[in-house]
Amino acid sequence: MDLGISGRNALVCASTGGLGEATARALAADGVNVAISGRRGDRAKAIAEELPGAVGIEADLTAEGGAERLLQEATAALGEIDILVLNGPGPRPGTASEMTPEDSADAVSNLLLVQQKLVRGVLPGMRERGWGRILSIASSGVAAPITGLALSNIGRSALAAYLKSLATEIADEGVTANLLLPGRIATDRLTALDTATSEREGISFDEARARGEAAIPAGRYGQPAEFGASAAFLCSAHAGYITGTMLRCDGGLVPTL
Repeated sequence: MDLGISGRNALVCASTGGLGEATARALAADGVNVAISGRRGDRAKAIAEELPGAVGIEADLTAEGGAERLLQEATAALGEIDILVLNGPGPRPGTASEMTPEDSADAVSNLLLVQQKLVRGVLPGMRERGWGRILSIASSGVAAPITGLALSNIGRSALAAYLKSLATEIADEGVTANLLLPGRIATDRLTALDTATSEREGISFDEARARGEAAIPAGRYGQPAEFGASAAFLCSAHAGYITGTMLRCDGGLVPTL
């Protein structure tokens, strides 16, 4: 299926691995010029060398001025950004009763304010051109808060509310804003979590993985390429009437509509 976005320019945050990389590769496969970004500059450049029209940029979005520098470098390398994919690591685990106001402020800063800076940087151009896609690689915690990840639940929910509000305001200007919520996707991060479970509970890695898969109605972990394809569709020309919504890519894991 031709997604109708060949020649468009995309900035994919935190795309040196995992779901960000999968999304960047899916976009590049459809002819999009992609800015690969992340703290691992060498890795960003190595991935970019594999993809036609791509560029690798070292960036730390949590650093002072990091979002502005990333956007400036991506625009200088590719031109005006048509597709912005928001992504990044979540805050430390913890319960709501353990949270301090300072913890909450950090979570909102990293999961909302930084992303807002990027959106504000690309939005004027998108509106002027009458076309744009803003997509957040979010978390299932937005739909159903995850026990022990209170800071992530709060920060990502704040971003979801912002993007929903924004989507309503720009829906008639050809610009969409959506969220894609992953379930358990077979990335290095999930391997690390299964390893931690096996060590904590004194079971084999295979048993820990089988237990994780058994909790998913689809009976398996998702593949990064499946997630990337879903993300690319939401960024496509065909998804112009999909905005202000959350799509789950989780094999049925989250027990809500």
